[in-house]
Amino acid sequence: MDFETRPLTAGPDTPFTAAEIRTAVQELLGLDGLPPIVQVGHPVLRQHAAPYDGQLKDTELAQLIERMRDVMHAAPGVGLAAPQLGIPLQLAVLEDHFDIDPIASEIRQRTPLSFFAILNPRYQPQGTSTASFYEGCLSMRGFQAVVSRHRDVHLHYQRPDGSAASAEFSGWQARIVQHETDHLNGGLYLDRAELRSLANDAEYTAHWAYPGIDEARHGLGFLNP
Repeated sequence: MDFETRPLTAGPDTPFTAAEIRTAVQELLGLDGLPPIVQVGHPVLRQHAAPYDGQLKDTELAQLIERMRDVMHAAPGVGLAAPQLGIPLQLAVLEDHFDIDPIASEIRQRTPLSFFAILNPRYQPQGTSTASFYEGCLSMRGFQAVVSRHRDVHLHYQRPDGSAASAEFSGWQARIVQHETDHLNGGLYLDRAELRSLANDAEYTAHWAYPGIDEARHGLGFLNP
């Protein structure tokens, strides 16, 4: 059963200048350990991040991407956007190699996603099909909610080497792409979520941790046709 996706209201442009962005990145790279992930309520998560246009040296960009990958792995998560580390820049990293139940993998169309970084991404839906599943966020620890997203998307982005790229994604990979791109526009998954489905991790595990959402949809009363 397909459900409509909820529109996203873009946030205001970041007030950071190019110099301020570079300073913030240099401070982050100078930390001894991994930086903390910014949590909901911080203004950077609600701002439209600055397009990447060479604010960083190539070495700084490469180091930032590697640091973001380390933070994503440590969290652990399947994606991380620069604003989640307090950097209002159109940059995100994605990777999904988690082992999950084969039945859940099939229902959610979840297949491995090799690591890659995206700059200045934008996506368009391919067709009208949608998928609705529970989704969480590293910037809103401890909660999950059902989000309806496009099942298939076409992503346009810039690689770290400056070259333009595009690719099509389906299923869970498309969900990751949409989630991380939304972050760069000041969006959180809650903006698109069915709020009656919202559950903390303990209650989700106790009641709604199924491959699909039918039990939660009927038990909590959301997404009724």
